[in-house]
Amino acid sequence: MKNEEPKIGVYICHCGMNIAGVVNVEEVAQYIGKLPNVVVAKHYVYMCSQPGQALIREDIKQLGLNRVIVASCSPRMHEPTFRKVLGEAGINPFLFEMANIREQVAWAHMREPEKATEKAKALIRMAVARARLLEPISKIEVKVVPRALVIGAGVAGITATIDLAKKGFEVYLVEKKPYVGGHLALLNKLYWGKDASEVYTSLVKKLSHPNIKVLVNSDITKISGHIGNFEVKITQKPRCVTENCNLCGKCEEVCPISVPNEINLGLDQRKAVYLPLPNCYPPKYIIDKENCNSCGECLKVCRKKAINLDEKTREIDIIVGTIVVTSGFEPYKPKGEFGYGKYKDVITQLMLERLLSQNGPTKGELIKPSDGKKPRSISFIMCVGSRQELKEEQGEKPLNAYCSRFCCSSALKNALLIKERYPETQVYIIYRDIRTFGRRHEELYRKCRESWITFIRYKPEEPPKVTEKDGQLVVKVKDWLFKVNMEISTDLVVLVEGMIPREDTADLQAKINVTRSPDGFFQEAHPKMNPLDTFTDGLFIGGTAQGPKDVIDTVYQASGAAAKAAILLSRGRVLIDQVTATVNEEICTGCGKCTKVCPYTAIELDEIKEVAKVYDVKCKGCGSCSSTCPVGAVQVRHFKDAQILTMVENLLPFKED
Repeated sequence: MKNEEPKIGVYICHCGMNIAGVVNVEEVAQYIGKLPNVVVAKHYVYMCSQPGQALIREDIKQLGLNRVIVASCSPRMHEPTFRKVLGEAGINPFLFEMANIREQVAWAHMREPEKATEKAKALIRMAVARARLLEPISKIEVKVVPRALVIGAGVAGITATIDLAKKGFEVYLVEKKPYVGGHLALLNKLYWGKDASEVYTSLVKKLSHPNIKVLVNSDITKISGHIGNFEVKITQKPRCVTENCNLCGKCEEVCPISVPNEINLGLDQRKAVYLPLPNCYPPKYIIDKENCNSCGECLKVCRKKAINLDEKTREIDIIVGTIVVTSGFEPYKPKGEFGYGKYKDVITQLMLERLLSQNGPTKGELIKPSDGKKPRSISFIMCVGSRQELKEEQGEKPLNAYCSRFCCSSALKNALLIKERYPETQVYIIYRDIRTFGRRHEELYRKCRESWITFIRYKPEEPPKVTEKDGQLVVKVKDWLFKVNMEISTDLVVLVEGMIPREDTADLQAKINVTRSPDGFFQEAHPKMNPLDTFTDGLFIGGTAQGPKDVIDTVYQASGAAAKAAILLSRGRVLIDQVTATVNEEICTGCGKCTKVCPYTAIELDEIKEVAKVYDVKCKGCGSCSSTCPVGAVQVRHFKDAQILTMVENLLPFKED
């Protein structure tokens, strides 16, 4: 097929009225049909639909097409769809080209239909030129090690780990903290009324599965290799407490060091030797080496000889076939907003969760942090750290413009719980919008209304202000519905904070080579077609590492990611498209510049031949090597210089003879 005369079929999509409402698709089809090597040019309302795909298959069969171009939306949206159509019709999928005339034409020039039509012609004309030079791309087979790595041991990570273990695969679950469970372990109750501690306990019990190896207090140092064979280096910090620990607690009693308890968000103190949570997993104490003064008092009282202050950091090397990233999120920390940090009784919602929890600093008693008294009135301020429309002073960089989705339901759940426990307490919900999607969530809103919880709506341009008057917190807010200015005397202000990406997300991104969305969370390969995959083959994402979501959605997505990983592991092998770099050894000088710029360590110098050598299974076809090579010896299959340059040359209008 490489030496065949190109017979190109071009199909222009209306995309409903997305494209056809701006671009004159009939005129474009007539024009493109006159280009050299174009056998047929058609337009159809939805090319991605089953009838649209059938149209392409039929023309391939009837007209003998050996190249296909679809002019429609972004290749990221439907390129896999149309490649599959070519494969079903017996043509190599890489003899397909896509022209983006929706995002790059119709949406960009919706008020200039004539110019948009001309631009559509130009983009498709360039695609035709490239299609003439396309070559078939083969696949390579890679064996898959039947072992998985899960990064992050929150509810998503635990769920994915258990699912994979039940399917018979060995799983390594790696967590930075000294315990598993993430934010679930810190919550009081879930929004449907279930005790979070019960859910946590039932989950961690399942981690005793023989296929599961839990590595807490550990961090991923390096990930190399490729799909089916990832080489992972893990660093595990010393816990200094062995398996002999029987949780007697005597070491904690005699420890002279006290520091703020990060698990309770600084609401109380903990010792340098401590048990993170009463029901934590692993169920043993840990020594905080950063704050421990090595006084040895704990050694004197430990009858089980479970303490080893000389324990060293461990380096662990494993090889896995696939990776599931469930690294989770961080709660937004207010930067002085609404009096946070200035007034002790302005707290975040996660701090409220710890106050209400039976394993929290107050054993479930709701008190004011300032004086330990029960609050008679509580004001929730919504959308703190989410849906921000202000700009930072430097660089005019947007803040967290997205909605964190779970915050409204979580706040209403806590407001209702407070009202049930303390009926005399006045509760205010100061909100922009209430977004309680789903039946269970909407039921919370209805119950809050019935419980005489007061709702006050504010506009984002007139946010509430928190001040203090005569030792009493005061929330000043303009009620948008009733057009009145209000001053609410309140004992406790709860800032309902949103979800943000973890602080170490950028560091992890560099190790796993996964792109991030503009919001900073890890990005899926495709929001509809591949919502659990990433652009790195063999690596999947689940839970809030991908974006804000509640517990149920997190569990669903984590199970989905585990299922995708299990499919890969069970096959034992995988076929990879060879869209990789190739080296012309005759002109390669062995300068080594390509090896330095390759982000996937896919190129090495052959010491015998003194030329560059590409490992296809590692190469992702990014083109860094090709653009760096000073003599043009490195080319990327499917993106060769000639294929790109002919598009540039055909940018100028085509003139009929």
